[in-house]
Amino acid sequence: MSIGDPEEVRAHLVAAASAGHPLTYSELLEHLGYGFSRPKMRALCKTLGAVDAEAEARGEPELAVLVVRQSDGLPGQGWWVGGAACHDYRGPWEGAKAQRFIAQLQQKAFDYWAMASADA
Repeated sequence: MSIGDPEEVRAHLVAAASAGHPLTYSELLEHLGYGFSRPKMRALCKTLGAVDAEAEARGEPELAVLVVRQSDGLPGQGWWVGGAACHDYRGPWEGAKAQRFIAQLQQKAFDYWAMASADA
């Protein structure tokens, strides 16, 4: 398993989306066979960008938004810099407004993958 393998990372995110729940950075790293560290998390974030680029090309909802901090259940700064801009979101990155925004995006992934797994 590799942090840098978009297909491996995607498989874990699709499974989480199908089950209707996000993953913390630590949980996803653990699924990939790694303990949490800042360098591993940064490497994972680069791969998440590749996963979302592939999802967009397939016409699928983004998946990186499902990877969240354990502390508040929100994506990290890297997602906000790119992901929020893609949605024209200019609000806060923390707090209730951010939680509502992320919940809507996550729900799109949950709905899409629940339907896809039901059709399989």
